[in-house]
Amino acid sequence: MTNSQQLKRQQRTRRIRRKLKQVAQRLRLSVFRSNRHIWAQIIDDRQGITLVAASSKNLNDFKGTKTEQAAAVGQLLAKKALAKKIKQVYFDRGSYRFHGRIKALAEAARQQGLEF
Repeated sequence: MTNSQQLKRQQRTRRIRRKLKQVAQRLRLSVFRSNRHIWAQIIDDRQGITLVAASSKNLNDFKGTKTEQAAAVGQLLAKKALAKKIKQVYFDRGSYRFHGRIKALAEAARQQGLEF
């Protein structure tokens, strides 16, 4: 990764986090993406604890594209969150653009009932 790419990623992360601080009373749905897997967790920033987590590693014998896996992770996370009576979160996409796997995860979580 070149310096300009790193700089753009850092600027994007700062810009997103600045906007998200305005809704700090909500829980945060944070997403991490690697080349092979995707992780999502709902975090209470006031207490500093993870309440619900899901990843593509948790999907037993799931065959499909990485985008389909991300959608399945979003569904799994939403089901776990609704079981713990968590309905409203804000979506922290980190430095990732809102397309592809990140978008698939977010849309699947919304379809299952999470509001953000």
